[in-house]
Amino acid sequence: MSTDTIESNPKPVKSPKQKAWSIVKNVLLYGFIFLFIYTAVNWWRQPIMPADPQLQLTDYQGQAVDLAILSADEPTLIYFWGTWCSICSVTSPTINKLAIADNYPVVTVAIQSGSDRDLQAYLNEHNYSFTTINDAEGEIFDDWQGQVTPSYVILKDGKMTQGLTGIQPLWSLKLRLWLSSF
Repeated sequence: MSTDTIESNPKPVKSPKQKAWSIVKNVLLYGFIFLFIYTAVNWWRQPIMPADPQLQLTDYQGQAVDLAILSADEPTLIYFWGTWCSICSVTSPTINKLAIADNYPVVTVAIQSGSDRDLQAYLNEHNYSFTTINDAEGEIFDDWQGQVTPSYVILKDGKMTQGLTGIQPLWSLKLRLWLSSF
């Protein structure tokens, strides 16, 4: 009785250059998939400008804020957030930096974050100096069909040019505001 030996073909060994190229291709592929999904979800969840938006508001200190006038000269960032929102505790310092830089108007809307006094205490505790509207009942956010916090709207000439959600780095917000200038 004879035994036949089956020769198996060993897997070809990849060179370091081939391994590196394989890694780069995978990173690009997964990066593209992530970017596509992120963009689709952001587009789906972004606030939507109401047909007849209320652009004349009053901040928690009783000062008038006219978004139509603010956005007439340059794009204005509207930031919807809440004191109760854990992600907002990451994004609010970025918004504060943008507001302090004073390159573009920044108006924030604090959603269901308590009384004016509670909101002021929170802003003082975190050293936030941005203009804040207290949306104690969430009516403004509902009017904009907001779904998640944080959410952002960029207004130019009283019209929404962009809407986005989630964590946004400072450079991204500056770029979006700059692009909305044109």
